[in-house]
Amino acid sequence: KQLAYGLRDSGKLDELLTYSLKGGGKRIRPALTLLSGKFYNYDLDCLLPMATAVEIMHSATLIHDDAIDNSPVRRGRPTINKMWDDDKAILLGDYLFAKAGELTATTQNLQVIKLLAQTLMTITSGELAQSFSAFNLEQTRQQYLHRIISKTASLFSLATESGAILSQAPRKSVKVLKEYGYNLGIAFQIVDDIIDFIGTEEEMGKPVGSDLDQGTLTLPAMLLLERYPEDNPVKELFQNKDRQKNIKLA
Repeated sequence: KQLAYGLRDSGKLDELLTYSLKGGGKRIRPALTLLSGKFYNYDLDCLLPMATAVEIMHSATLIHDDAIDNSPVRRGRPTINKMWDDDKAILLGDYLFAKAGELTATTQNLQVIKLLAQTLMTITSGELAQSFSAFNLEQTRQQYLHRIISKTASLFSLATESGAILSQAPRKSVKVLKEYGYNLGIAFQIVDDIIDFIGTEEEMGKPVGSDLDQGTLTLPAMLLLERYPEDNPVKELFQNKDRQKNIKLA
């Protein structure tokens, strides 16, 4: 309800917002914000806007990702860029980032306002790193880890750390909850990368092998390259040889 209320608008923008809102999702990140706030002073007047901001920010990153990757499907239905176009998807994502900032500002807590801005910079940095390293077979596990920390773990960490801060948790507890979100985000992304490698389109709600198709080298692909350095479908794929065949082989 808070998410729907926070995204009310009028005209064509409302049409885009409504479509985005009905896209489903696990709502893990806002749940983490609310749960992190339960350890100390549980103030929903601050925690609800922050939890909503975290989820809106997550939605914005997905909309931008889909536009950048030209993805046709997300969560089993057409993406914003497929339903409308890339320009509208990028602008909607921008609007959602601004809305997340506005909601965070209602907490009147400079620490979490700054934290949200820093997280957005980190996510953008990770997206740029991924773009520059596309189809590069020479990436290391450390580079992979840095990328998923930037793109995924940083938002999980924002969720838990902001909840702790807004509940007036002691500094030590804020650090513990921040690290919990950070490590949970890393684990979440590794599992997601494995599912992209071995799952089905029905399970994922999007085409299988989409990471490989975009030239994104994930941990499962790295392990496959290490085990079979010569005769390897990932290597063939990244060298633009029969893309669909090699995605299936991988």
